[in-house]
Amino acid sequence: MTNLRLCYQTIEFGNIDIHLCTLRNKQEFHDPEGIAEELGISSAAWPIFGIVWPSSLVLAHHISNYDIGYKRVLEIGCGTALSSLLLNKRQVDITATDHHPEVEAFLTRNSELNGDALIPFERTGWGDGNDNLGRFDLIIGSDLLYEDEHIGLVSNFIREHSNPECEVIIVDPGRGRKNKLSEKLLKIGYISTFSKPQNTDYLDSDFKGYILKFVRAE
Repeated sequence: MTNLRLCYQTIEFGNIDIHLCTLRNKQEFHDPEGIAEELGISSAAWPIFGIVWPSSLVLAHHISNYDIGYKRVLEIGCGTALSSLLLNKRQVDITATDHHPEVEAFLTRNSELNGDALIPFERTGWGDGNDNLGRFDLIIGSDLLYEDEHIGLVSNFIREHSNPECEVIIVDPGRGRKNKLSEKLLKIGYISTFSKPQNTDYLDSDFKGYILKFVRAE
């Protein structure tokens, strides 16, 4: 991270503060050994992981008071992992995963920045099929459906990592793919509901997307 310009900020969730180190802007890029390039991550896509996007904020605010209990939780495509850091602060059993090779270093830095235990992390792509993540009771993510091919990849990843009884919460900014994802998950037993976030005063502009919730029971 030596050659990257960084930004530090604190995001409030009620009486909980999450301190966050991110990339300063969307122009940052540092891949001297071509590791990201080998993974198919272009220079234009490289900084996407390191910015706090509106969907990430919506997800974090949505789950900030969510009744999780003793569920094992997985955040997929975590990026800056804001929701994971928040749940970790609440001592939830949270695991994070992302395809980008720099995510783990930022996650470690931010866990330490918040004075919390390190969050279990595994770098893997949705189509890799060789991870050691196991299965979960709640799977969360935000802004995952960039391309049509992501619909099948995400639904298969969810299938492989969800327990027989499982909830899935995905915040989508409105890229027009939520119905196709719902159709895919319906085939593996998930019932879907879509809703608008109730309050988005923490965003700089109106949020045009939806909170997608999928539930499967034995």
